[in-house]
Amino acid sequence: MSLEPINRLMQHARHHDYAVGYFESWSFESVQGVIDAAQATRSPVIIGFNGEWLAERQGASTQELRLYAALGKAAAMDADVPVGLIFNECPNDAWVEHAIGAGFNLVMPADPEAPLDDYMRRVKRLATLAHSHQVAVEADFEADELDPIAYADGAARFVAETGVDLLAVSVGNEEIKLQGRAPLDLNRLEAVGRRLDVPLVLHGGTGIEDDSIRAAIHLGVRKINYGTYMKQKYLEVIRGALATDEPNPHALLGDGSNTDLMVVGRRVVRDAVLERIELLGCCGKV
Repeated sequence: MSLEPINRLMQHARHHDYAVGYFESWSFESVQGVIDAAQATRSPVIIGFNGEWLAERQGASTQELRLYAALGKAAAMDADVPVGLIFNECPNDAWVEHAIGAGFNLVMPADPEAPLDDYMRRVKRLATLAHSHQVAVEADFEADELDPIAYADGAARFVAETGVDLLAVSVGNEEIKLQGRAPLDLNRLEAVGRRLDVPLVLHGGTGIEDDSIRAAIHLGVRKINYGTYMKQKYLEVIRGALATDEPNPHALLGDGSNTDLMVVGRRVVRDAVLERIELLGCCGKV
C-alpha cells in the first residue's frame, strides 16, 4: 500500500464509529513494531515522530527530517493496512513547512506558549500551504479556563478561522501522565462534538481511563495518541534485556536473535500497541 490520505482514514473511522491510533515512534524498530500490531489486528494506523524532538534536539537538521519521512513512507508502502504518517507537535513553523515537503501526510503545528491569535494566524498559513500539497493539518485548542459552552464556541471559531482538518481538544486529558489514568470531562467533549464537524483528537491517551475512551469515540473522537506508554514499556523491557553478562556484542546488537535489542525493541512496541489498540474499536476494520 501507499500512504492513506488522512481525510479518508478519518471518514472511514467516522462512518464505522471508531478511532485511529497514533502510536508515536522514535526509531526503525519502533515503527516496525507499530506496523506489526496494526497488521496483526487488521487495523488502520498512524505512525510518525515528535516534531519538537526532531527540530530542537542538539544537531538537528532538516536533512535528517527527510530521512525520517522516508522511513515512514517506506514502512507505509510495505504495510498491507492503511497507514498515515504524522509530523507531530512542532513549535517551529519552518520545520513544519519542511515536513510538508518531505512526505508526511499529516502535520501538527503546536505552540502552547504562543498567544492564541498568533497561533491561529500561523496555523492558517500552514494549513493553506499544506492543503496545496494534499497534506492534512491538525492543531490543538486548549483554553482550559473556559466553561464547556464557551470552549465549544472558541473551538468552532478556531476551526473556521484556520481551516484545520483535525482538532486536538482539551477535555481533561493530560499529556505525559506518568502514573495512573483519569476520566475525561465528557460534558465538555459532548459540547465540542455538537459544534464541530471535524474529527476530534485526544492527546495523552496513556493517561485516559478505558470507559472515557469508549465514550469519547461515540462523541466524535477519531484519533487518539499514545506516546508516554510506548516509551515506558520499551524502556522497562530494554533495561531488563541489558541486564546480562553476555560478552559477545553481536548477541545483543545485530544478529537477529531473541536477545538482539533491535528484535526485543520491535517486539515490545508491537505488544504495547496490541494492549491498547482493541479499545479504539479499529481492529478488523481493514
